[in-house]
Amino acid sequence: MILRSTGNDQAPRGSVDGSNFPKQLPKLTLVRPSERLELFARKLHACCTTYTFLSQDEDEQARDIKLSYLQEISEYIGTTRGVLTHEPIYALTVVMLSKNIFRTFPYKKPDYDPDEEDAIMYPSWPHLEVVYQYFLQVLEAADFQPSVAKKYFDSKFVAKLLRAFASDDYRERAMLKSVLHKIYGKFLGLRAVIRKEICFIFLSYLYEDQDFTGIAEILEILGSIITGFVCPLKPEHLMFLNKVLIPLHSSRNLTYFQPQLVYCIVQFMEKDSSTAKKIFSGLLRFWPKQSTAKEVMYLGEMEELIDALQPSDFAKLQTSLLQQLARCVENEHFQVAERALFFWDNEYFLSLLEVNASQCYPIILGCLMRTSHQHWNDSIQDLARAVLKTLEEINRPLYASILGVSSKPSRTFAKKMWHKAGKISITKLR
Repeated sequence: MILRSTGNDQAPRGSVDGSNFPKQLPKLTLVRPSERLELFARKLHACCTTYTFLSQDEDEQARDIKLSYLQEISEYIGTTRGVLTHEPIYALTVVMLSKNIFRTFPYKKPDYDPDEEDAIMYPSWPHLEVVYQYFLQVLEAADFQPSVAKKYFDSKFVAKLLRAFASDDYRERAMLKSVLHKIYGKFLGLRAVIRKEICFIFLSYLYEDQDFTGIAEILEILGSIITGFVCPLKPEHLMFLNKVLIPLHSSRNLTYFQPQLVYCIVQFMEKDSSTAKKIFSGLLRFWPKQSTAKEVMYLGEMEELIDALQPSDFAKLQTSLLQQLARCVENEHFQVAERALFFWDNEYFLSLLEVNASQCYPIILGCLMRTSHQHWNDSIQDLARAVLKTLEEINRPLYASILGVSSKPSRTFAKKMWHKAGKISITKLR
């Protein structure tokens, strides 16, 4: 569940007004080396105070002091060794990160449209950005000790961190993505937890509330995770593909994360080619019936997935794939028909058709011939004719036998060609 302000509150619950913020502390470089660790801890603790940047009652001077502390400890942790050899620093770090990152998100209009309106940018970002920079500095520090840190960076912390991807500020989601990459690499014991939480977020998104903003960023993380899977794939990974990733195609917001989703699915196919049948069956099952824009997206994805297919796998799937492609070629909407006809610009796709011409030509020639003469859009007719010419050049005897024309090259299409095409059974497309 995503926690958001109702829009009536000036400050979300859990924020601190800064009235008890400590007075200006000296810079770390101005005190004796023996006192720096204690001063670092005091500044880290002071940064647990949070501000909304929405209330006029907040102390601007205290906010500026906190920002200077955040910048100083972030720089110090990145340039000074020995700080992270002390366990209390890890505990304080997790408290500070939790106070600043895990919060109620600002109110967002229910009818907010990211395509039409300005991107949402949180006023508290000046502080949040440095908090995340400090987080990354800690994870990248030479003296970072995962064996000590795992007591504090536990499963609950990681689960809350993944929930923070619901942030509407794209800058925060980008920083979270970098942080999660680091955590997944450094904490082997948390990898299964991260995958489980990602699965839970996706299922909640699919079946409860599709208002989760960070699906694209989480899919990017997942793409990197999948590349590390070993073959044969574990049952849990295959279940995730079948029950979570493929059904994500049904989302009404697919346009916002489709490239990342396709990348993840291609990774699965490259890891294990036996997943191709399930993937294409799922794609065809969720194929849109009313949305032209979504159908064009599906065609793009289908072409990308075919590029990742082995020729032997294509031969097993060619009938169902070409039947769907044929339906799209004859689609009355010119954008769908045009995108389908662009498949023949793909050299790999043409090579697959050439190898399996005897099975492929009967499925596609009829729809191409009808489109070349009957489609209302002239440019689509021209494209269909160009495709027919290409197929004729690839295998002239087979082309002629199916359409019942001379195997000799001809410059124009005789009327009897498309009349013959009309007789090719429509059942081949069903």
